Amino acid sequence: MNTSGLLDQLLKSGQEMLQKKGNGGALGKSGGFNTDALGGLLSGAGGGALAAGALGLLMGNKRARKMGGKVITYGGLAALGVLAYKAYSNWQSQQAAAPQATPQTIDRLPAPQVEAHSEAILKALVAAAKSDGHVDTRERELIEGELAKLTQDQQLQQWLDVELNKPLDPAEVARAARTPEMAAEMYLASVLIVDEEHFMERAYLDELARQLKLDPALKAELEAQVKQAQAGV
Repeated sequence: MNTSGLLDQLLKSGQEMLQKKGNGGALGKSGGFNTDALGGLLSGAGGGALAAGALGLLMGNKRARKMGGKVITYGGLAALGVLAYKAYSNWQSQQAAAPQATPQTIDRLPAPQVEAHSEAILKALVAAAKSDGHVDTRERELIEGELAKLTQDQQLQQWLDVELNKPLDPAEVARAARTPEMAAEMYLASVLIVDEEHFMERAYLDELARQLKLDPALKAELEAQVKQAQAGV
């Protein structure tokens, strides 16, 4: 599956959404996703507009401001890797143990390993989108339709369909993490897409971190990197 290509499009499309805010576009002045303007956004040329529409549906009405800052500056998967690397490195420097190996985050890996990390991150992102309960049957159908426009990979489309229709289970999501760095990236992507002030979503994040076996200090570092990135929005 070409998971990394789809995930990269989705992450980069945060820029498309921010460009629309305050201009009668898909992102309104309140930060909510304007579904009335969705058709106009999706009719734009290029995959970026399509990806922004798909990401907007995944994120729901409250969360469309969440992508930005350094995520936009660095762009896509590279941005996620940079943030994860900084958080992981900061956490390592706080440990009293012997010097650690350089974190092998997604921005520092060969293509085959990038795909493995991308699949785990996309799994976490889709699960996080469901954590506030807004993805009902109708929303799933809309999301599936928009994601299908972004990839011709039938295997990936089927995989996404399965992930969207699964019951929300942080333990099942966490099992996709094969390395500590992958766990950190999955948590980082989840923090990017949820509203931490929403009780259900905060509870989901905390349980996901527990299932990922993240050290509390690393969890705090990852959340701090997201806050710093969003400060530039």
